[in-house]
Amino acid sequence: MQLSGWGRYPRAEGRLSTPRTEAELAALLSGGAITPRGMGRAYGDPAIGAHAVSTRYLDRMLAFDAATGQLVAEAGVTLGAIIKAFLPLGWFPSVTPGTQFVSLGGAIAADVHGKNHHAEGSFGAFVDWIDLMGPEGQVTRCSRTENAQLFHWTLGGMGLSGFILRAAIRLKRVESGWIRQTTLAAPNLEAALEAFEATYDATYSMAWIDCAATGARMGRSIVMNGEHARLSDLPPAKRAQPFAARGHLSPRVPFDFPGFVLNPWTIRAFNELYYFMGKRGAGTSLTGWEPFFYPLDAIRDWNRIYGRRGFMQFQCVVPLETKAEGLRAILDAITRSGAGSFLAVLKRFGPQESALSFPMEGYTLALDFPVTHRSLDLMPDLDRITADFGGRFYLAKDSRISAETLRRTDPRWQTFAEMRRETGLAQAFTSAQATRLGL
Repeated sequence: MQLSGWGRYPRAEGRLSTPRTEAELAALLSGGAITPRGMGRAYGDPAIGAHAVSTRYLDRMLAFDAATGQLVAEAGVTLGAIIKAFLPLGWFPSVTPGTQFVSLGGAIAADVHGKNHHAEGSFGAFVDWIDLMGPEGQVTRCSRTENAQLFHWTLGGMGLSGFILRAAIRLKRVESGWIRQTTLAAPNLEAALEAFEATYDATYSMAWIDCAATGARMGRSIVMNGEHARLSDLPPAKRAQPFAARGHLSPRVPFDFPGFVLNPWTIRAFNELYYFMGKRGAGTSLTGWEPFFYPLDAIRDWNRIYGRRGFMQFQCVVPLETKAEGLRAILDAITRSGAGSFLAVLKRFGPQESALSFPMEGYTLALDFPVTHRSLDLMPDLDRITADFGGRFYLAKDSRISAETLRRTDPRWQTFAEMRRETGLAQAFTSAQATRLGL
């Protein structure tokens, strides 16, 4: 069968197994190298390989401590399932990426980040322990105090340090399912960066950024900050049912859009409309947890908008000291190429880092491009700019950077690759991405 990530690019022939027990998983390991796979929401090729093994049926919640918020669950449990079960009880994931349709194992393997990295760090900061199955089928518990090196290699290790079976994570207490959101329009990149720094104490912050704007409007953005609404923030009607926040209707995209739909003109028109609507809606309001954290989940199968060829996401982070120059150089390269990005998100990262975690203190820019000759030609320029300004790349979104680029920008992965070869992990756990990058 053909396997791909959420971007549907690249595609590769492979086998997909769905074990239901640890014994079945151990038996699969004895047959050769496998590629751990959760919900398949990594955009590129981290979860595709000759033999992908899914956690689809390893999806039980095992224990919960209502005093501490610690949840023990199997790797296949999704964040959406956790929210459905625990938000009515006043608990929410401490960190969440831009979709709820990601597995617990995938969130750990990518050490996902959210809109609150600057304030609270990445997902791994709230993982207490992990049970890993190793090359011989043995199960090892690792934490910050037990098998600590393996624990830190697993946070952000893209599933290459072992097969994540289960983990203990900590949820956060919330008083409602509503978010108090503040929106402001920034007329250019400098204003957007100033807005981020001026509101650094906000728990959540992110911005949609217009990648088609040029000149004095380059980098114009809609900056959004948020806080979990307290009961006292809610009007009486909402206070009576504080967790009944408005959710998505979630229509589906029923077919692959023709390739001509997304072009420089439609992308520019979308950006104009989005900025106009965001500016018009500036101010403070209450919004539901789904629209705030997961706006793209409002449309199921939205990846089909990019057509049969799929799309690539380019996500980098540039350090604080080069933020303005680096981001401006990236935006300038995009506008000069004519390969506009339909969806572009800017976030501020804080200083919290782990052994293989993508974030560094600075700004991360995530951009979606349809797979076309124009966008493929642009990618090496964006790689070079990111490297020149001291940045690095997010492997959970990557589908095409070279091993040389990774070695130049993030030497931590070379150390990780050497550890994998020395311990036998490289012969047991692999992926199309790991092969491409020499991991």
